[in-house]
Amino acid sequence: MKVLHLVHQYLPESVGGTELYTEALAQALAERGWQSAVFYRSYRAGSQLVVDAAAPVSTYAASGGVLDPALRFLATWRHPQLHAHWESALDSFRPDLVHVQHLMGLPLSLLAVLRERRIPYLVTLLDYWWLCANANLLTNHGHQRCGGPRASLNCTRCVVARSGSPLAWGASPALWGLLVDRNRQLRSALAEAAALLAPSEFVRSWYASQGAGTPQLVRWGVLPLGEEVSPPQLDSSQLNLLYVGGLAPNKGVHVLLAALRKVVGRVRLVVAGDETSDPGYVAELHQLADSRVHFVGRLNRRQVWEQMKGADAVLVPSLWHETFCLVAHEALAAGTPVVASALGALQETVQDGVNGFLLAPGDLLAWQEALQHWVDERQRLRSLRATVTPPRQFLQHVEQVESIYRAQLGERP
Repeated sequence: MKVLHLVHQYLPESVGGTELYTEALAQALAERGWQSAVFYRSYRAGSQLVVDAAAPVSTYAASGGVLDPALRFLATWRHPQLHAHWESALDSFRPDLVHVQHLMGLPLSLLAVLRERRIPYLVTLLDYWWLCANANLLTNHGHQRCGGPRASLNCTRCVVARSGSPLAWGASPALWGLLVDRNRQLRSALAEAAALLAPSEFVRSWYASQGAGTPQLVRWGVLPLGEEVSPPQLDSSQLNLLYVGGLAPNKGVHVLLAALRKVVGRVRLVVAGDETSDPGYVAELHQLADSRVHFVGRLNRRQVWEQMKGADAVLVPSLWHETFCLVAHEALAAGTPVVASALGALQETVQDGVNGFLLAPGDLLAWQEALQHWVDERQRLRSLRATVTPPRQFLQHVEQVESIYRAQLGERP
């Protein structure tokens, strides 16, 4: 059987939880006998479809011109080049099933083609993009957490704020109309999916509360993508901390660095992440960091795993409602405690005082006091290693996904 994964961006051009998960799932399915391929929007210049049929997973990299926030938003309604590339990929690969991992920057007409060809599709809900154009439930004015669309009026305010121009208020009636139409079309696309898959109970409940609980909204755990490495010897003379992930304001790294500046004692913080994705924010982080902070850039999978094994704790200071947080699950798989914001799915993953600690999101004083306590009593964090229970293995997750696929295709497991 053939499954085609549809995603908004992919490795090696972009690295994130969605991309890493898509790659791991596609490769695991290929190893289990599925013909597996990935279609994604590429950052290459011009308009072209680059096909790489190398085993085990074929890729279809579709470029469609300049990609900026405004054009990415408008692409939801229409993008002839990307639509043509999609038709070509479908003709070439001829999938039995399409697994939609993300659709940001891609036109909804891609799903319309699937309905015309009677190809079933499933949708992962790896963030809030289907009902929130920002995808993270954070406002562009004040960066406050948002509960969701309210007749699209609050969404219009967000779009105006993101433009950075007061003149945009004059266009707010037209923007509101676009957002209402976006919401209507995306809800319809979710309703016509064979199944909706949520990586955490928090995400499942939130989408259900927004009226997106049909057709089949499944609580679906995405599992860690770890590998076996020998644990290094911890430097017992200092507290060893690690941040791995995106370097963007919603990740709260600035809160962590600001809190650390006020902490006295021996501590080493490694910050791993792509420093090219948001240069302005990264420059602010470098200004905030003191000599105990070490920026190491993008790491490969094995390097990430080694860093996790060698840390006293992995820090997740997010300011948005994380939908799953692959980093937290991988840290636990490595046997390393997690210190995280008490938000979203992180509260399902981290058991306070058992496999890590939960702190108030964005609360500078709370993070400072907690860090100082662990610097003064390093053994408090290290003692949690004995109570960290690794999550299920990724193979178990792949088997779960396979059973969902086969159910949609009418096959017996």
